[in-house]
Amino acid sequence: MRESAAERHDRLLNLVRRRGTARVSELAGQLGVSSVTVRRDVEALAGRGLLDRVHGSVSWPEGHGLPQQRAGGGLVLGMLAPSATYYFAEVIRGASEAAERDGARIVLRISDYRPAEDRARTEGLLAAGVEGLLIAPGWRSADDPAEHSAWITRLPVPTVLLERRPVPGSALDALDRVSSDHGHGVLLAVRHLMDLGHRTPLLVARADSPTALAVRSGYAEALRVLGLAAPGPVIASVPAEEDPEGFEAAAQAVRAAVAAGTATAALAHNDVDAIQLMQRLGELGVRVPEDLALIAYDDEVAALADTPLTAVAPPKRHVGRHATELLMERLTEQRGEDEPRRHLTLLPRLNVRESCGAAGRR
Repeated sequence: MRESAAERHDRLLNLVRRRGTARVSELAGQLGVSSVTVRRDVEALAGRGLLDRVHGSVSWPEGHGLPQQRAGGGLVLGMLAPSATYYFAEVIRGASEAAERDGARIVLRISDYRPAEDRARTEGLLAAGVEGLLIAPGWRSADDPAEHSAWITRLPVPTVLLERRPVPGSALDALDRVSSDHGHGVLLAVRHLMDLGHRTPLLVARADSPTALAVRSGYAEALRVLGLAAPGPVIASVPAEEDPEGFEAAAQAVRAAVAAGTATAALAHNDVDAIQLMQRLGELGVRVPEDLALIAYDDEVAALADTPLTAVAPPKRHVGRHATELLMERLTEQRGEDEPRRHLTLLPRLNVRESCGAAGRR
């Protein structure tokens, strides 16, 4: 497969970072391309502040060769997250707390769920001299890991993945990672509803993030484990403000299932969608929990609904904390090449409130 310009830029940056300074002709030979191509690449990278050019040579920007440090000598870690709000706010908070406790600090960059920009933002962190990286790629679709992940395996510093589970057996699967077991979280929700005497719950879920996709696959697995038959197809959820017609279609599908007697319970991803769904169902004459038991997934704002929502709470802050501790261990203990990589999976919990008619029960 032909190498892309972005991949070539990545290799060029790594060469210069290791050597400090190099001539364009030398880089052309090591990269296997023409000097004209290298000059063009250097011009583009220098324009972004990632390299310095001096009379036929290129060098790593002054002050970026070594990691920035606090007065006490602590390390600076880079963190790439798709968002600094909602779900990832807690992940970031946990990482920051763990870093501060160990005398380090975190430099944060946000991709806004645009996976094509992940590499450039990570290059910026490397140019700033970070010695280790915490990365949550901004993937949105099932195809994004294959299309936007190869560069992560070539990063020149220790790297830990956050809340992402690559394709088993892929190169990315060999990296350290810390993530929530969303399948376990869905199983907790389905089992809770069944224990309360409900029929197999509906799933109302998005399909625009790794968490959403994990909730969908976890639902299918939960039904298999519990020996249940799906009451119908997954109802596609969309943000009401972005797609009013799609949101209305989802609400009407739930209302129809309740009216037909095929559903008495539902699990909705995420909190905001669950709250808006409950509000719209009320307008359509479906009451929560009298007519429909409802569980939300994420537990960011579920407790603030008119009828506080029972919710699955992934251990977001703990994900950030454990990932930072793992990265610091890699950096400070100088473990050898034979030290096995680790996949740490943390279990969500179910916070029971009023939306299933079982407040106070665990």
